[in-house]
Amino acid sequence: MTPSRNLLLGLLCGVIAGAFWGGVFLAPKVLADFTPLQATAGRYLAYGLAAAVLLAPSWKAVMARMDGRDWRDLLLLSLLGNLIYYVGLAVAVQSAGVALASLVIGLLPVTITLVGAKAGEGTPLRRLVWPLTLIVAGGVCINLDAFATAGRAGMSKTLVGLLGALLALAVWTAYAVWNARRLAATPKFNSHEWSLLTGVATGLLSLVIVVPAFAFDGKTHAAGAWGLFWGVSFAVAIGASVIGNGLWNAASRLLPLSLSGQLIVFETVFALLYGFLHEGRWPRSLESVAMALMLAGVLWSARLHRAGGAKPATTP
Repeated sequence: MTPSRNLLLGLLCGVIAGAFWGGVFLAPKVLADFTPLQATAGRYLAYGLAAAVLLAPSWKAVMARMDGRDWRDLLLLSLLGNLIYYVGLAVAVQSAGVALASLVIGLLPVTITLVGAKAGEGTPLRRLVWPLTLIVAGGVCINLDAFATAGRAGMSKTLVGLLGALLALAVWTAYAVWNARRLAATPKFNSHEWSLLTGVATGLLSLVIVVPAFAFDGKTHAAGAWGLFWGVSFAVAIGASVIGNGLWNAASRLLPLSLSGQLIVFETVFALLYGFLHEGRWPRSLESVAMALMLAGVLWSARLHRAGGAKPATTP
């Protein structure tokens, strides 16, 4: 496959993954009666079950290729990129709303590019300064909007939400860089298999938080609320975790980290669109400016990578 076709296919995979991932930000809002830890446990129990079912036909063949290092890395990656990340995200959404959470976490294109940059891989950072500046400017706009509309009474909740979003930003940056390097160094598994193995590992880890998440919750939920809880959990697990993660792994193999990391901005854009639909409103001025700046930054970066004949990440 030619570099140009790799780039276009990788971009398409990244955009569609963002569309699925955007729904993740709406889930904690829909499940507002449940705690962030419960939302995390439900989502990843569902992800583990779905991944195990999908992996079942090739289970023996895949397990024959597994070794101790694979299990260790999958468990650590799952802890960072799934459990800790989603707790931080759920706290951010329930405390400060979808817009702030999605656009703080929307700084991932910048953090991943800066942390994951390697000499000789992708487009040099000096050429990406202005596209990255546009993305940062978009993040600044949404934070100005969020704190301006929160008012004095809601400032403390907004601050808690900001801290949750920053935690999610930090751990997913580490996950994205490590996972991309690990995929490049692990040709024995394809992107789909690695995604399902991540799901199995995450499902096993989620069993550890089930007891503290549900046993000590004093709130009683109606049968309808539990139906909504598991319906949303499985929808997010299959859409975002199985399909979205598989597409993201494919994009990570086809694109350099300096570009694939920036495609996460589409998660932010779709999260905002879903949030506006849920709230039944149009974006405010600063929210519109933020989305425009972030999209412009990513499209500019993609153009620079295409002109430079960017190559995908290689084994470190």
